Amino acid sequence: YVQQGLGAADMFASLYFAEATLDPANPSWPDRDRIFLTTAHNTAIFYATLAERGFFETERLATYVTDGSPLEINSSERMGPFVEATCGSLGQGLSVAVGCALAARRQGRASRVYVIAGDGELQEGQIWEAAMLAGAKGLDNLCLIVDYNFVQSEGPMDLVMSLEPLMDKMESFGFACQEVDGNDMGALLSAYEQARETKGRPSFIKANTLMGKGVASLEGLMFHQLRFPPEVAASARTELESQL
Repeated sequence: YVQQGLGAADMFASLYFAEATLDPANPSWPDRDRIFLTTAHNTAIFYATLAERGFFETERLATYVTDGSPLEINSSERMGPFVEATCGSLGQGLSVAVGCALAARRQGRASRVYVIAGDGELQEGQIWEAAMLAGAKGLDNLCLIVDYNFVQSEGPMDLVMSLEPLMDKMESFGFACQEVDGNDMGALLSAYEQARETKGRPSFIKANTLMGKGVASLEGLMFHQLRFPPEVAASARTELESQL
């Protein structure tokens, strides 16, 4: 899932390094912000972000999806408290996040709850049940961010099952909606700020992303899964590092 990870990199970086209040030394801190990755297969970028943020040693990344490694293809709570929920079955994570947001409000905590979902995942019915509850309860400490890369496992979103008019749907469920360039760090940070300032309504951010972002030979390739020869992977890494 390298394509999705590259497209979502700005989203993960902006949340973990700028927006969310977290403490890698105390990942179970009760007043932390919660970040739920409901597309639990998008772990290449997720694990890389966690390691860079200091939740575990970067050396462990070399064990990704190898026998016996905790860095499985689908993230799970077995990894540690920095994984808020096991979400291997698509569509379930928002329900858990809504429960956390409701609990935080009842407990008087200032914690915010962020959810990273996929566009294809929004075809799951449970997502809409959870969204309906979030809107009905006015959970303004909840921010649902959709990594909208226009493709799912069966092909282009619009050909498989279109979500449009998505913004109108989310508005009708009581969400304050924004649409941004998900590969623009400034736009993402501004959207988070607007979400924080929104009162009485949960927030929805449609973050349009480009699969393979940052690697010229991969940008826009609409593949859900790709395998790379070592030389292609090395070239892509060199290209990405040159942009740092």
